Parts: sequence; structure tokens; C-alpha cells
Amino acid sequence: MDAILNPWPWYISGPLLAIIMFILIYFGKTFGMSSNLSTLCAMAGAGKKTKFFDFDWKLDKWNLVVVLGAIMGGYIAHFLLSDPVSIDLNPKTSANLSLLGFQNAGAALLPAELFSWDAVFTAKGLAILVIGGFLVGFGTRYAGGCTSGHAITGLSNLQRPSLIAVIGFFIGGLAMIHLLFPLIFS
Repeated sequence: MDAILNPWPWYISGPLLAIIMFILIYFGKTFGMSSNLSTLCAMAGAGKKTKFFDFDWKLDKWNLVVVLGAIMGGYIAHFLLSDPVSIDLNPKTSANLSLLGFQNAGAALLPAELFSWDAVFTAKGLAILVIGGFLVGFGTRYAGGCTSGHAITGLSNLQRPSLIAVIGFFIGGLAMIHLLFPLIFS
């Protein structure tokens, strides 16, 4: 059972991801989670109000299976394959998080200070969700795709815009964790 609880090594998961990408490229498909939101909006009739959503969503309905797979895979990974032990954080990271008010840093993968219902239904929690959601939605639309679409499909197809987007994602992530995160939680 312990072997099941450990993450798959790169030499198994990497080639599996490559095989999936070869299959998608062969069939002329692209992968990305944000495109599913566009498909759902088009299915709901948003194309009658906004030209962006005016497309034949039936051509992309196959990608909705990816959403279902992500939900089912997340459920299986969390409830059936997760080891409930604490995560191995660097002691310096734990100390820095403790200074920012995170109790028991590393005791859980998702800290209660961010991911509990009590934290969500605070002014700070709601602001983080609304502002963060807006920025993710705006960034996804502005970049022409999400992190998974650019980093997996775009880079696999050697697309320069995807390389630029992925570099931007990393710079944004570094700026968030080193500059904004301490301001939000200090």
C-alpha cells in the first residue's frame, strides 16, 4: 500500500504525459483547462450575448471529459491514495510561515489559515477569492490560455507565445510568493 501512496516517479508520469500529448497532436487537439470554461459558456448560450463564445462548442465537448477526469482523479488521489502524514517542509519555510501566522506549518498540505471554511468566509478570504479569481480569469484570457494549456500543449508544440506565457507565469508566481504573500498575511 505504501508504494501506492508515493507519487509516481518522473520516468513513469513524464512518458505517460508525452504519450497523451502525441495522441492529442495526432488528432489535432489541444489540451487546456480554461478552454473548458469557454465550452461551458458556449453550451449555456453565452454566444448570443458575446461574440467570443459564439462557436460550435460540440467540436470541443471531448475536452469536457478532461474536467470529469480531473475531478474523479482528484477525489481518488485525496480519499484513496493520500497519506495523511505531514508534509516535509524546509525548516526555514516553516519558520517563515509561522511568522506570518500559519500555525503548524507543514502539518497539512492545505493550511487551515487559507483553505478552511472559516478562513474563506472572512473579508480577507473573500477578497483573496474575488481578486485572485479575477486576476486568473483576466490573465488566462489575456494570455490566450491557462498554465496547463501553455505549459503542456504550447511548449510541446514549440510555440513561442506559450514559452513567453510560461515564463510570465513563473515570474508572477515568484512575485506573489516573495512580495505579495508576506504583505497579505503579515
